[in-house]
Amino acid sequence: MKALNKSNVFIRFILISTFLYAILYLVYQFIVKKYTYYDQNFIGFIINSSDFLLNLLDFKTYKVLQDRDMQVIGIDGANGVWIGSPCNAITLFALFTVFIVAYPGNQKHKFWYIPIGILIIHLLNLFRVVALAMISFYRPDLLEFNHTYTFTFIIYGVIFLLWLIWINKFSEKINTNS
Repeated sequence: MKALNKSNVFIRFILISTFLYAILYLVYQFIVKKYTYYDQNFIGFIINSSDFLLNLLDFKTYKVLQDRDMQVIGIDGANGVWIGSPCNAITLFALFTVFIVAYPGNQKHKFWYIPIGILIIHLLNLFRVVALAMISFYRPDLLEFNHTYTFTFIIYGVIFLLWLIWINKFSEKINTNS
């Protein structure tokens, strides 16, 4: 009976999270990204925030906030990094939110845990952009590797860690005494 309870929770989680993520992904791709400027405004916010942080670190920077196709942050003397829709972390916010919503737990805890998790992911993404701009300046030969592997591993690892914390600290415990 214990295995059946755990299996049902897992199957329910997989089905709900797949359905919710598919819906959010489609809304993002075919409505938000295609017909609104929210996506681009958020990228501009990321670039301006990264510019602020790089200036705090005493770097002279440049930024390009032209249009849907060209948004760049860089340190003077380097190529900089292009920030596009895949880099703004909105889909990661959705993924994290779906993981928490789909897994059993107290709704009251979900209302504060989801925004805190999104904030953590956003701050980590800002750190990623700043670090990539610095890598572009100091070691441009390592930019692609770090963008593709290092930071992808770190960000997905943190999302998984946040989900594990949810499961272990805030989710409803499965009744295994049946």
